[in-house]
Amino acid sequence: MTSAGRGVELVYAPEMAGYRFPAGHPMRPERFTLAVELAREWGLIGEGADEAGENTARLVVPVAATDADLLLAHSPEYIAHVKAVSADPGRADLTHGIGPGDTPAVEGLHDAAVLAVGGTIEALDAVLDGRALRAFNPAGGLHHAHRDRASGFCVYNDLVVAIEHAIGARPGLRVAYIDIDAHHGDGVEAAFAERADVLTASIHESGEYLFPGTGRAGDRGRGAGVGTALNVPLAPGAGDTELLAALEAQVVPAVTAFSPDVIVAQLGADSHAGDPLTHLEVSTAGYVAAVSRIVRLADEVCGGRLTCTGGGGYQPFDAVPFMWASALAVLMGVAPRPEYATL
Repeated sequence: MTSAGRGVELVYAPEMAGYRFPAGHPMRPERFTLAVELAREWGLIGEGADEAGENTARLVVPVAATDADLLLAHSPEYIAHVKAVSADPGRADLTHGIGPGDTPAVEGLHDAAVLAVGGTIEALDAVLDGRALRAFNPAGGLHHAHRDRASGFCVYNDLVVAIEHAIGARPGLRVAYIDIDAHHGDGVEAAFAERADVLTASIHESGEYLFPGTGRAGDRGRGAGVGTALNVPLAPGAGDTELLAALEAQVVPAVTAFSPDVIVAQLGADSHAGDPLTHLEVSTAGYVAAVSRIVRLADEVCGGRLTCTGGGGYQPFDAVPFMWASALAVLMGVAPRPEYATL
């Protein structure tokens, strides 16, 4: 299988846009729906296995995650609570982090969230089963959700579910998780902090200045997992140079030494200089260079096997769609369209 064309799977369905909070909330589904529209406009997407050519990604519609899938990362009580407040948002009271504030209750939230989870399961399975060399679920990357609570706009942690599912089906699998979202990947790190078979590496704005306040350089995992967590906090104002240096000097050696069977990458776009919620100064060119380095790293350490998700990004009508359409292009070995690079 080559590194482009039929080797790339894009997991997406319009129904995933049901993951929508009330008007005025910064987390908008347009960040990924417009990314897919832009990628389609660039000619990057085929509409199925028979229509995906040498230079197009294969579009696959996800299947909703089941309760059994969700239980790999979340408690039965929490899942029941999400279902209850999704049916009747008026019942939300922040008991499990859903209610007034970051993660408000909205009708149908459970149904949309399980599609995002199912999308990441499909993307990772596709890579591990050989249906694709690389796969991308732009609606995924909900890295703040914890076992018993929602957090930071994230209800279910699709990344943890998909990784647990993959390891459960393939005993002995080693997974390296790389997170370049401006916010620390706390939910994923917490889930695997005591595990030796999953390496978590997060480059993020320092928790001294930004939610969720975690991800210190000295946090390296616990128990059997000591040494399998890597955190690279960046100071406000850090840009392309700092991001790429962190990848090259810290993440690349750690992942290489870990020798994973597959890399899972959360490609949050909120490190962009114009993001309204963060304080980093990464350019679109720097972001594309970071994604390109992750692709090369996968080629170097695990035969190219790479599953990617979206994540944060709060410029849903301009920078984020370009960044994620460009990420898909990079996964395919195609140059992003330069006329958008100044966004």
